[in-house]
Amino acid sequence: MNHVVCKELGLGVDIISLNGKWQLLNSNSSVSLSAEVPGCVHTALQRQGFISDPYYRYKDLAYRWISLDNWTYTTSFSVPGHVRGKGKAVLVFEGVDTVSTISLNGVTIGKTDNMFRRYDFEVTDLLKDEENILQVWIMSAVSYASQRSHAHTEYRVPPDCPPPVQKGECHVNFIRKAQSSFSWDWGPSFPTLGIWKGVRLEVFNTLRVLSYTTSPRFDSEHSSWNVEVELFFDIFVASKGLVQLSIPLLQSEAEFQLSLTPGQSKKSFVLQLNQSVSLWCPFGRGEQTLYDLTIDVNLEDGEAFNAERMVAFRTVELVQEPIPSSPGLSFYFRINGKPIFLKGSNWIPVHAFQDQVTTDMITILLRSAQKANMNALRVWGGGVYEQDIFYSLCDMYGIMIWQDFMFACALYPTEKDFQTVREEITQQVRRLKSHPSVVIWSGNNENEAAIATDWFNIPVAERPLYVKDYVNLYVENIRDIVLQEDSTRPFLVSSPTNGVESEKEGWVAKDPYDPHFGDTHYYSYYKDCWDWTAFPRTRFASEYGFQSWPSLSTISKVSVSSDWDFSSNFSAHRQHHEDGNQQMLKQAELHYILPNSTDPVQRYRDTIYITQVMQAQCVKAQTEFYRRSRSDIVEGNCHTMGTLYWQLNDIWQGPSWSSVEFGGKWKMLHYWATDFYAPILSAGVEDKGDLLIYAVSDSHSEKHNVKAKVKLYSWSSFNAVCSLESNATTIKAGGSTLVFQLSISALLTQCGNCTRRSCIVAFLLSSPEGQMISPHNHILLSSPRYAEGLQKPNITFTVKDTRIVQSFFVTLHCSFPAVYVWLDVDDIPGHFDVNGFLMRSKKSTVIFEAWRLTTAEEITANLHITSLRDVYLIL
Repeated sequence: MNHVVCKELGLGVDIISLNGKWQLLNSNSSVSLSAEVPGCVHTALQRQGFISDPYYRYKDLAYRWISLDNWTYTTSFSVPGHVRGKGKAVLVFEGVDTVSTISLNGVTIGKTDNMFRRYDFEVTDLLKDEENILQVWIMSAVSYASQRSHAHTEYRVPPDCPPPVQKGECHVNFIRKAQSSFSWDWGPSFPTLGIWKGVRLEVFNTLRVLSYTTSPRFDSEHSSWNVEVELFFDIFVASKGLVQLSIPLLQSEAEFQLSLTPGQSKKSFVLQLNQSVSLWCPFGRGEQTLYDLTIDVNLEDGEAFNAERMVAFRTVELVQEPIPSSPGLSFYFRINGKPIFLKGSNWIPVHAFQDQVTTDMITILLRSAQKANMNALRVWGGGVYEQDIFYSLCDMYGIMIWQDFMFACALYPTEKDFQTVREEITQQVRRLKSHPSVVIWSGNNENEAAIATDWFNIPVAERPLYVKDYVNLYVENIRDIVLQEDSTRPFLVSSPTNGVESEKEGWVAKDPYDPHFGDTHYYSYYKDCWDWTAFPRTRFASEYGFQSWPSLSTISKVSVSSDWDFSSNFSAHRQHHEDGNQQMLKQAELHYILPNSTDPVQRYRDTIYITQVMQAQCVKAQTEFYRRSRSDIVEGNCHTMGTLYWQLNDIWQGPSWSSVEFGGKWKMLHYWATDFYAPILSAGVEDKGDLLIYAVSDSHSEKHNVKAKVKLYSWSSFNAVCSLESNATTIKAGGSTLVFQLSISALLTQCGNCTRRSCIVAFLLSSPEGQMISPHNHILLSSPRYAEGLQKPNITFTVKDTRIVQSFFVTLHCSFPAVYVWLDVDDIPGHFDVNGFLMRSKKSTVIFEAWRLTTAEEITANLHITSLRDVYLIL
């Protein structure tokens, strides 16, 4: 516990890290243990054996006492004499969760009330020669939020509590903490307490650098780039010196005079580039070029500071302008002067206990997103601002980030000066704005819609008060700070919003879901998701989705076999969305016969499978609709330019809208996303009795000549009943082109032995020379529950090493065509090159890429294969 590790940061700043082992005590001293910092109380208790896995079964309720108690972290440290003799000492807390009183050697040095900001406390006169005792008393976030709410007597600030189905805590909008930590409809209530980021002592004579930012800008007048570098100083003694900036690869450097007076100060320097640069492009559009920029600060007294930062050159615009033959405005992003269709998902916290989030967990999720052809993720506003490595990886992978500020699904109390919020926003913008991956800031999640559509039953007479509070927080404070701090990317006040139209209407539009403006969130669980005409013809779909359950290998880690039933108490407890389990089965039942095995565990496994089939099919139908609507204007609607389905990842093992399970395993939806987000997509749809096939292209430079190749297969035979081919068509670059149209009755007549129920239509796009240029796709002409001739396929398999490390061939054999063929290797981490597919031949080989060392024997022992016809008996 005695921290004496001392290192020099530069500029004569000595740093003593206070990370490591601390002592942790609850309020009545009945629980005492050693705890890691960074960390949280729950993790410490689990590691020391006081509690078991909080995610296990009903432990979220059993361990509620932890969040209702107050806790104290204590450590001691000594400061070497040569360090203590320096002029100024500052204790830096990068993140405290959340409400704390901090004392050093028995003297209170400050308080915290916001987990999203850093706190610096000057302690120069409090350091002792010998042992220094640092104590952080943390108050229950639940108690604090309740006290703040009850003290706010002037008017209510809803919502008071989450819906009972979420089993959560109340008044989370009264504390600057991850809003989902009090529960959400996809996650548990664990209102954490802890020192969740690093702690250190900084001691110096002259000055220290607080932070630094880089902002590349394109000068259109001179057609050249420059980089603005901002340095933020805490100055103890007036100083002079030089700042040198250099990008060696671009042979660009410059030197600037530096003159600093005591206090906190920001200095800006602009490095002009004297040669052309390679642009940073989103994934699928080119390279993600990053350049190394060095910053050297040399003071006259010999002290020096050196830093490096990766910089990238790209422009971003959010285009909202009139569209010919349509009311409203466009809503799309232009990167490097070219329109881009955003393809991606929404990102939620990776774990309820942030100290348990590893770089590997983040990397697996981001690589999974990129492998599914995603170029964008929205960091949702009810969680946390992600750690630095997340944004650095997105820079490398070309994944654009829509960054919400952390306000979600609630109204928020106003404060006189919003000091802690203003500090939070300032710090986060400065931390994140150097990343090219961040392409937009957004003030909140769904709070404009909450007021506009009266989620909280506010009387009409009182509504102006809440609108005023809304404008005060998101426009007069947050927007104001963002525009001051960052002029290089757009800012939206909310999502969904009507954008500039909302602004015209006083920032709260009459209908923020209006598809003619801005972005929309859309959920509908009971309507038939195969009916594409019900989807909003929106400019930008930033949230939509359907739930499914994670695989048995994932859920079994937190359950026992008696839980493995859809009607079990555990299944109800884990479901935090009202009627969620029922909605999944009702939606599935529209098109599939529900599993009816007499073996209860097999029925449970099959039911999980059918929820994943339903989810994949529903999200595919909606995403393909949006992608083929990108260049359409139908009755004044569409021109859709983005799809971010809800949601990419999970916070724990439970039912949710995710495409990747907790732990990194891909659901069927994620495999399908690799196809429906392909750079060139063939999308089939039935419209007014006609089969239409569209070619959708992301490319803005290449024009492709394509043919649609269409084959009809009977459910009972591997041979195509008939084949058709369209004429060659030049498809629109960056657009959607109809390449095939034929009435379904004519198609069935032409093919002879086919009916809607007995055949399936498979298709793809090829070049005129026959080269395949889109993934395989298919369309069902009737619900599979009514399929005629669909037989049990009797799939068998063999597994063989490919002789490439951790890569294996899985060869499948079947007796009849099979649909939604699903391969599951339980706990062996990795993914297949294709899964959840239509098997139209007797033999098919897929590749499994493992994420750890494994063998063909282990895969063989763990592989389960399921197809739609395997999950029900005909009674």
